[in-house]
Amino acid sequence: MIKLRDGIESLSNFKRNTSDILKRLKKTGDPLVLTVNGRAEIVVQDASSYERLMEISERLETIDALRPAIEEMKLKRGEPAELVLAQLVARKTP
Repeated sequence: MIKLRDGIESLSNFKRNTSDILKRLKKTGDPLVLTVNGRAEIVVQDASSYERLMEISERLETIDALRPAIEEMKLKRGEPAELVLAQLVARKTP
């Protein structure tokens, strides 16, 4: 689990030590919270970690979108996939 409290830097410190901090971000893959006047303002992370986060987010959105259909299937509602596919094929056939 990511410990955000261990990954907090001031924006000023980030500007002064950008190279070292970027190396750390790439090495750990953990995000870094940047503060301005002691308040969290922005989160930065390396590109590969961000891409992985986006992939996970997309999977979760897909699962969430499928939940109603899965529930219908469990309750034996709806129509069998074979029937629906056959109807779609029949519509495309002139």
